[in-house]
Amino acid sequence: MVDSGTRVTDASALAAVAFVESGAEEVESRLGRAELLAPTLLPVELANIAWRKCRRQPSVAEQVASQLDWALGIQVRLVRVDYREALQLALLWGLSAYDASYLWVAWHARVQLVTLDRRLAVVAAEMGLS
Repeated sequence: MVDSGTRVTDASALAAVAFVESGAEEVESRLGRAELLAPTLLPVELANIAWRKCRRQPSVAEQVASQLDWALGIQVRLVRVDYREALQLALLWGLSAYDASYLWVAWHARVQLVTLDRRLAVVAAEMGLS
């Protein structure tokens, strides 16, 4: 890893913190005060997580919307992904294109990927990104 003051965070990690889910403390500890990077799809994924929560429990929709606002306000540098290369990573490692996009950002920046997705975490570890 080149820059230990920078991390890539995926939607699972930020959602855990924003929506006070299991793993939030681990994520906060791993992110610390690092500069955060993510692919440009991060806000859409966070909004989709919020949407699923609201559909499951309409009575908490306002709270979830506020938590989403908070998450979207976190300083994250959104990075344009080379999706052709992300596709190759997805095919090579058996990941979704979404997950491969986070992996691509970490790989290109040579920084740690913070995720609660077990499969993605295993691949990141195998690539030396965790």
